[in-house]
Amino acid sequence: MQIHSLQVGPIGTNCYLLCDEDAGVCAVIDPGGEAGQIRVAVENTGCKPCGIFLTHGHYDHTGAVDELRTHWPEIPVYLNHRDRYEGDAYALQLFPRLAGEVRDYDEGDTLAVGNLTVTVLATPGHSEGSVTLRCGDVLFCGDTLFAGSCGRTDFLGGSMNKMMASLARLGALAGDLKVYPGHMEPSSLDRERQWNPYLLQAMGGKG
Repeated sequence: MQIHSLQVGPIGTNCYLLCDEDAGVCAVIDPGGEAGQIRVAVENTGCKPCGIFLTHGHYDHTGAVDELRTHWPEIPVYLNHRDRYEGDAYALQLFPRLAGEVRDYDEGDTLAVGNLTVTVLATPGHSEGSVTLRCGDVLFCGDTLFAGSCGRTDFLGGSMNKMMASLARLGALAGDLKVYPGHMEPSSLDRERQWNPYLLQAMGGKG
């Protein structure tokens, strides 16, 4: 397993390429903008893209999806259905409608990236349909857990109570898992359990 990251879009969203180099395939996680840059990064891995996985539906995480699909027309796109809004002009400013088929995934679903298995964990709070994607000892947390912080909950579909429950769930996972957030630098679960005030609060103050 290899993970490549690049910052894209107007607010520096972390887009990740999860690669099984032996199988020659990769998944694109949260392509928030700059489709050309993402395509070059994928080509540089030598892997064929097998899926686009979205941790949630905000524009800064989905902004390059439609353009990427013009180059990879057969690639499946996955997004939790709770982050899909139809016909609501206000919601569509934050959760833009994506062209073409969008496949739903939810708690407990698994996706294959070559011989790698990605498991979906429902972690609402930043948005109703936010998910964390786990692959082995790696967590792609979207805008749920950040290094030293957590995602905002004042957007449509956000909830601080649900955020706290999601953080508590992540904090209870066994092992020092690697944390790859939607913004800012990566971290580790042990470090966040020790220093992140939001995670500590969610876990009842337990370090």
